[in-house]
Amino acid sequence: MLNNSEVFYPILFDFAEPWKIDLLEFLNENYMQELSMEQIASFTGRSLATFKRDFKRISSLTPQKWLINKRLEMAYIKLKEEKKKVQEVYTEVGFKNLSHFSTAFKKQYGIPPTEI
Repeated sequence: MLNNSEVFYPILFDFAEPWKIDLLEFLNENYMQELSMEQIASFTGRSLATFKRDFKRISSLTPQKWLINKRLEMAYIKLKEEKKKVQEVYTEVGFKNLSHFSTAFKKQYGIPPTEI
């Protein structure tokens, strides 16, 4: 086929892994979901070990810490810019427990979420 046309070269010799979904894109779209690391790995076309290795290449944080930071960042925006109540926000961004959310928020921003 290559002797007839070089158009087929990229198709025949593209060894990229098309079944692997972009990690950051997936996490940015699904950070509020209650997914285990195994589920995230599977949904992005990776084994758990490969997911952790690939994630390490794109972030200095662990996947769990990245998710918590993303949730807190979005909570801050919802509280400050959208003027939402804490009781609405913590579940919207993926926290299951108000107490855990408040503690993590205060640790991250130095003030409780009720003061935003």
